Amino acid sequence: MSTEQHQTAPAVRETRGRWRRWRRARPFTAAVLIALGGAEMLATLRAPLGVLLHIGPQGLAAYLVPTILVICGVLLITTPQQRVFYAVISLVLGLVSWLTSNLGGFLVGMLLALIGGALAFAWTPDKDHPPTGAATKPASDEDEDEHEDAADTVLLPGMQSPDPSPVDRG
Repeated sequence: MSTEQHQTAPAVRETRGRWRRWRRARPFTAAVLIALGGAEMLATLRAPLGVLLHIGPQGLAAYLVPTILVICGVLLITTPQQRVFYAVISLVLGLVSWLTSNLGGFLVGMLLALIGGALAFAWTPDKDHPPTGAATKPASDEDEDEHEDAADTVLLPGMQSPDPSPVDRG
C-alpha cells in the first residue's frame, strides 16, 4: 500500500463517522420513505395509463397530496424536532392518497408513506450521546458516587430523602 492510501483512510473514516452521527440525529429512514412514497404517487399521476383517476377541480388534490408528502419527508430531515407533526400529517395524507392519487400510487406510494410516517412517529433522539458540537463536562469520581447513591434510593410521595450520615440511636 502506498502512503497516500494510508493518509486518506482516516479522512474517509472521519467523514463516514460524521455522516453516521448526522443521519442518526434525525429520522432519516422515515423521511426517505415518506419522500419516496410521495414521489411514487407523483410518478403514477404522470403515467400514460387509461386508469388514472382525477377527482376535484382538474385533479388538484391528486397533485397536492403527494407534493405535501415529499415536503414532509424533506422537513423531517431538516427539522427533526417537529417529527410528530410531520409524522401525523404523513399518516393522514398517506390514507387520503387512496382516494385522491390513483389508489395511493397503486398501493406502493401509500404503503411507503404509511410505513415512513409510523417510523417517524416512533423515532426518538439518542439521549446517551449529545448532538455534535455540544460541550460535555467530564464527570469526576465524586459526581459518579453521588449519582449511584441517588439511583439506589427510591422515594415515595411524602417521604424525605435519607440523611447520608449515619445516625446513632443508642
